[in-house]
Amino acid sequence: MRRLLFVLMMFCTLPAWADSHDQLYKVAGWPEQRAHFTDALDAAQQRYRNSLPPAVFQALVDNSSQRFAPQAMDQRAEAHLRKNLANPAPALQFFQSPLGRKIVAAELLATRRDQLAKNAQGLPHIEASATRALLIGHLAKALPAREAGAEVSLAIAGVAADSLSQMLPGLLGGGQAQGMLDGQRQRLMEQIGNDLDNTLLYVYRDLSDAELEEFANFAESPDGKAYYQAALAAIRAGLAVGQSTSSLKQTGN
Repeated sequence: MRRLLFVLMMFCTLPAWADSHDQLYKVAGWPEQRAHFTDALDAAQQRYRNSLPPAVFQALVDNSSQRFAPQAMDQRAEAHLRKNLANPAPALQFFQSPLGRKIVAAELLATRRDQLAKNAQGLPHIEASATRALLIGHLAKALPAREAGAEVSLAIAGVAADSLSQMLPGLLGGGQAQGMLDGQRQRLMEQIGNDLDNTLLYVYRDLSDAELEEFANFAESPDGKAYYQAALAAIRAGLAVGQSTSSLKQTGN
């Protein structure tokens, strides 16, 4: 009987440790970041409530709910992380370490609703030693922060374009809306890049120079590059970049 209970316990706990991709998705803070994005989206919607005609505002809300449904976002993002990251073990090991958990905690704090509101007018300027500035420079090149930030902005803008197209059929037809958004990608990345070093200095302000160096070493390593490339693909998939709201309705995603 004890042996049977032990086997049953093994089967009950197997998914928790057998699926490294699922573990990595959770340990690296993806579900919490998606929740923070939902909070920021809700706040943005409320800012538009009094400035848009009721019908346009409702279309914006409906399209946002369709595109950014939490469960669907998580499913798309995790599926692409799984598809694009052949070996999740090195990244999982890193983010399960004390430093990795500290990094995730810092990133989650920076994107919390109250912190975004606090820094709505811009982040404070962070002074840094030459050594720390050099380490941050390495991180800025290794992390896909420019690309990820641009995709978030384009995804939200895409919902607005979809909503406008629904209210005024033919105004932005034939892929014109998506073409306009794609044309903004490089400009957005340049804007983000202009202040990226200071942003990273602020987000990772509680990491020591030694911890920053270890983080940069991971991000620049083959395993780190593989993770962050897969992470960017997962972000794009979660945000449904390049997909119209109508196509998401058709696929059920």
